[in-house]
Amino acid sequence: MEVAVPDQTFWNDPVAREALMVGGRTVLGRIRATLEAEDGVVAIEPQSGKHFWGETLGKANCLAYEAFPDQWLYFCRLDDPSAEIALPTW
Repeated sequence: MEVAVPDQTFWNDPVAREALMVGGRTVLGRIRATLEAEDGVVAIEPQSGKHFWGETLGKANCLAYEAFPDQWLYFCRLDDPSAEIALPTW
């Protein structure tokens, strides 16, 4: 059985990583009002604009993984937008 692995070179590419972060922040700015009443974490795929809300990082990831397995996404806590990170779904 072959296991998919996210592209690890992405982590070492600061330009690509920053582009993903900027894209995620841009989408978050557009959808923020729809998530205003929520706490938790949002996972965002910046190119499509699709986003997945969960009460925890793990729950947001599980939803995002269904649509974007082993893809790098932008994750952000809704109560503290400075708590953000690019991670591959797992």
